[in-house]
This record gives sequence, structure tokens and C-alpha cells, in this order.
Amino acid sequence: MDNKGRWRNITVGFRVSDEEGKLIDDCVRLSGLTKQDYITRRLLCRDVVVQGNPRVYKALRNQMAEMYEELKRIKDSGEISEEFHYTLQLIAETMNGLKGENA
Repeated sequence: MDNKGRWRNITVGFRVSDEEGKLIDDCVRLSGLTKQDYITRRLLCRDVVVQGNPRVYKALRNQMAEMYEELKRIKDSGEISEEFHYTLQLIAETMNGLKGENA
């Protein structure tokens, strides 16, 4: 049983590419939710509300460090992958939401 008293006995599994897996993991870390809760909410078209906590801030810091390294790498080529662009947008939205939380 989960914390809401629901018996979760059905397993749902699917395969993703390495890039998709990394993107899902990044989204999960930035949400502060468990992977199960994040994927369930997204699949059921429910809002994913990020609650600021030390784990989310650490994930944001680490993700920003990765983004900085990627930006340095692509500085000359001007190429930005779709996954990189999506992650950058997700971080900006998350940080904007956290900024509003402190106002």
C-alpha cells in the first residue's frame, strides 16, 4: 500500500533510449518526486508541482553545472540538441517557480 491507502499491485514497464532515460531522470530529480510519482502524474496529465527542498536545490545546482559544461562545449559549433534545450527550459521553469515561492 502507498501512503494514500491504495494497493498498487500492477506493474507498468517500457523501454526508452539512453537519451530519453537521462531526460526522464533529470526531470524526476528536478521535481523532487519519486520516479514512480513523477511518471504517474505525467501520464495521467496531472500537474507536477515542485516543492523546494535541499534535494531539489542540489539537483538544480548539479544540473546547472552540467548545462554550463555543455554550453562551453557547444560555444563554437552553435548546435543545441533537443534534449539539452528541453532540460534547459525545464530548469528555467523550475527556478522561476522556486523564485515565486520565496516572494
